[in-house]
Amino acid sequence: MNENLVERFRAEGRNSHVGRHEVRLCALPHQLNTRIREYFADAAKTVPGSAWTSRPEIPTSAEVLDEEVGNSSSGSDIIEIVPNKRYGAWESKDAYLGAHYELLREDAVKPLRDAVGVVRATPFADENALNGAVGIYDKVHVCAFTASTRGLAIRITFSLQRTGKKILWEQSKRLISGSLVVLTPAQDMFKSKAIVATVAARPLDGLNMNPPEIDLFVARAEEMELDPAMEFIMVEERTGFYEADRHTLLALQKMTGEPFPLSEHLVQAETHIPPPGYIQEAPKLDISSVLRNNKHETYEAVDIINAWPSQPPSDLDASQLAALQRILAKRLAIVQGPPGTGKTHVSVQAIKVMLANRKADDPPIIIACQTNHAVDQILRHIAQFEPEFIRLGGRSKDTDVVKKRTLHAVKEEMEVTLPAGCLKPNARKKMKALEKEMALIMTPLKPSTDPLDFRMLESFGLLTKDQADSLEKGASEWVQAALSNPNSARSSPFNVWMGNALSSVPVKQQPEEFGFEFEEADLAFEQLKEIEAENQTKDDEDFETLHGETYPLADNLTYKKPPGMTEAKIHEIAIAALKQQDMWKIAEPHRGVVYRYLQSEMKRKVVASFREKAQEYNKQASDRRIGLWEEHEVILKKQKLIGMTTTGASKYRGLLSALQPKIVLIEEAAETLEAPVTVACLPSLQHLILVGDHKQLRPHCHVKAHEDKPYYLNVSLFERLVNNRLEYDTLSKQRRMIPEIRRILHPIYGNLI
Repeated sequence: MNENLVERFRAEGRNSHVGRHEVRLCALPHQLNTRIREYFADAAKTVPGSAWTSRPEIPTSAEVLDEEVGNSSSGSDIIEIVPNKRYGAWESKDAYLGAHYELLREDAVKPLRDAVGVVRATPFADENALNGAVGIYDKVHVCAFTASTRGLAIRITFSLQRTGKKILWEQSKRLISGSLVVLTPAQDMFKSKAIVATVAARPLDGLNMNPPEIDLFVARAEEMELDPAMEFIMVEERTGFYEADRHTLLALQKMTGEPFPLSEHLVQAETHIPPPGYIQEAPKLDISSVLRNNKHETYEAVDIINAWPSQPPSDLDASQLAALQRILAKRLAIVQGPPGTGKTHVSVQAIKVMLANRKADDPPIIIACQTNHAVDQILRHIAQFEPEFIRLGGRSKDTDVVKKRTLHAVKEEMEVTLPAGCLKPNARKKMKALEKEMALIMTPLKPSTDPLDFRMLESFGLLTKDQADSLEKGASEWVQAALSNPNSARSSPFNVWMGNALSSVPVKQQPEEFGFEFEEADLAFEQLKEIEAENQTKDDEDFETLHGETYPLADNLTYKKPPGMTEAKIHEIAIAALKQQDMWKIAEPHRGVVYRYLQSEMKRKVVASFREKAQEYNKQASDRRIGLWEEHEVILKKQKLIGMTTTGASKYRGLLSALQPKIVLIEEAAETLEAPVTVACLPSLQHLILVGDHKQLRPHCHVKAHEDKPYYLNVSLFERLVNNRLEYDTLSKQRRMIPEIRRILHPIYGNLI
């Protein structure tokens, strides 16, 4: 992006009739746009065909336990990785989408699968022995659950012993929001069990505790563990970041069942590019807004297809004017330019013309860039002449005009009434009801000084009514204690029945001091913060911390397992003893064993019930997200332009699809992997504009082996289309590069610089 264009844009903005920071409040209709919920309903349908179309959003346990692609020993599907096709047409739309899905998913998941394999092979190694590529955290225990607006999260404590360093969390990319982690019971060490989760939030006050705490979203509620006594090992792969890819993967699956505009060019490599449909219907445009003197009537109705003026009075050079015509007149417009040739300037001028010719009922124009910085920069330029835009997603670092046009800021300025039938209120109501039910279910694991409630054991079918009654009736000592001191721990029949056999469970994780040196700041931290910003945006009402009530969990009182006695033997003794209906007739030496068995079975039943409620809670959280987007759609459809990152375009695709945009412009297109650009081809798309420079930075792959031969995942759509000789324009006039830099880059760009 050209950062030296400020004066040029500022000069153009001086004649604007609209204040730069003006916020227009519009009367909002209340009609519900059902396309958002329809989008998600369609996405949930099974599409017949290849296995990839039904792969889950988050990798399965089997997927991360396999050590190499194609190993189906754990029951996972064999994955076929097809290389990116740099030259020529793809066989079909499905072949194209499937190849990019499998390439992207393997690039995202392989680092974690490899990390799990390394830890399984060397279970006692610390991070230093693994070259720092794998994060290993031991003494992991569940300490709470959080009923958040985004879904149900578990809170864990963990040790930093294996890191070998003190962590400056403010400058670390460890456990960044949205990253994948895998947990395994400490006794299993990934031999047979793995629980996949994503980091829900990384509040610094939690991470800076000793021991540190963090919230996780477990991928599948049926795998959720909540027993505070169970110890886990947690592994993260520190070079990848799944959150950047998960929404793109979902979108690729969705595209198999919807129209794919421009597939003639993207899939079939058709080189002849006609005008967009809306331009074919009305080819005459007013281009006077980008000329030196805005009063040129000659240029207020220019046939941009057949009668583009040869030398209009403009500050644009000849190559920029040619690029401008291409952007306006071709349904797939590709503009390439070396550094300093004015790519951003041409994009903004094209947007200016499009907005000048916009009809009142036209949908917003979508602009996406690879980085948040680039989004803010182009929106600052557009704000010089158009105030009705929204900055969607991410954390805008702009402190002025763009910050005032974030969705969160605009929403606060407006009196937004929810559209009739919006899913949000009902989903929130159901979530609150489910939260109360889950809190009640988890009562046996609430921090307490009391033993188990014998009536609750009866309700779970672990004691018969006769057994529960016998406990209460026989505890005359309990009756006297309860009358004299109702708050006494001796006020439970189990305390009397057990005598002194119960003991408090010590806190699982104690504060630790290792004398480690501080870990160096991560060089890629700022880059990852860019991506994390898409996962923690105020647009989603989730910013840095989870919104929701947190419920602590703890093991309270238990009976210590006798030395040498296995859990199987405990179960055998307890089951035999519980055939007795009068609990007081159970031999005293067996009572502790019976209590331990009842406690274990209670946990099992509690967790099973909790998982069922958690599944329903997460379903309602998903409905709430749809309802939130139904609310946001009311605001967004009134805007003339919406800006976001390419990651945001994938994340908000269901919302954007409901707006039915015709025009999408991608800046930094040559720095973006092909798949995120492909999924920007919404069914309503008529006009795709790609601006970039494939001779500068290529897209980044998580797996080095996926770059270049044989997979070529780092070849962008921009570069592939140029390779296949699709029409494009190159900007040629250098505007800011010093001679010394030009000499260095001359072998790459030749006379273009």
